[in-house]
Amino acid sequence: MRRREPLGEGAAAEIQRLRLQLRIQAAVIAAQRAEARHREEQFERATQAARMGLWECDLRTEALRWSGGVYDLFGLPRDRPPDRRSALNQYRPDSRNILTSVRAQAIMEGTGFVLDSEIVTPAGQHRWIRLTATVDRQDGVPVRLFGMKQDVTDDLLLLERTRRLAECDSLTDLANRAGFEARLRDPVAALLLIDLDGFKAVNDIHGHQAGDQCLRETGRRLRLTCRKGDLLARLGGDEFAVVVENPLSPEAAALYAQGIIDALCRPIDADGRRFPIGASVGIALSGPAPLDLYACADAALYAAKAAGRGTFRLFDPAADPPIRSAGIIGARAAG
Repeated sequence: MRRREPLGEGAAAEIQRLRLQLRIQAAVIAAQRAEARHREEQFERATQAARMGLWECDLRTEALRWSGGVYDLFGLPRDRPPDRRSALNQYRPDSRNILTSVRAQAIMEGTGFVLDSEIVTPAGQHRWIRLTATVDRQDGVPVRLFGMKQDVTDDLLLLERTRRLAECDSLTDLANRAGFEARLRDPVAALLLIDLDGFKAVNDIHGHQAGDQCLRETGRRLRLTCRKGDLLARLGGDEFAVVVENPLSPEAAALYAQGIIDALCRPIDADGRRFPIGASVGIALSGPAPLDLYACADAALYAAKAAGRGTFRLFDPAADPPIRSAGIIGARAAG
């Protein structure tokens, strides 16, 4: 066996230098890994605090990759890989349909998108998430979708509360004038304006507290009487409105108005007292030509109050005269 020659001092020194260099490099790599883990932990904590996470989808295999924050949003354990079909099933049907359409268009056009969607966690908790997506291409071919998902439930609830405060009457919980005017910017079938009879006497004699109780009860009775889908509003004071969505014949409008009058003419009991309240109603039906429904309904309401209150008048642009009473409408229906 050939005997190994001892290393010279120069070679031994070089080996020591290389070993030291390797140890230094190993220490640097370990420090870099520790720093990367630290940054990843910081990122996870930050995204958890922001209720958000990162995601990506391989378009060739449909395989998903999620950061921890996305698992938390969907209420799923982090120790199992996400499945796209199962994740899609957590979206509400309308949100899932919109997402599917928007996603397909983004992939086809190579553009990103931002979309708010509603999901339901396995525990039954409803959440709104804001989904941002970017398409990654290779040689012009879409290969990956990636982006961010964030819980925006609280933001949307706050926005809805703010909108309700801006468009809702706090006393009756009906729409206020701003909400009413916003709805009238779009076409509607008919408008009923309601003015309470006898309300001013209640306010003047018994005070605003009694008046407020009468207004609240009026709002409650209108909700019970009016059709679902119609907008109910308090325009101010003792004036209310019903914005009718679906077309009404003059006869159906008359029955609708009479039902409201019957519901509101019953005395209101509050604080051991009984307040006699009634209502007059002005109706305006939309016609083929553009029409200022509010002005027409207001003219019909004025005619109803002039006729002795507790009744209605109808403005029908197709009739002659356009403002008609219950008797005329009834005669037309009988004929």
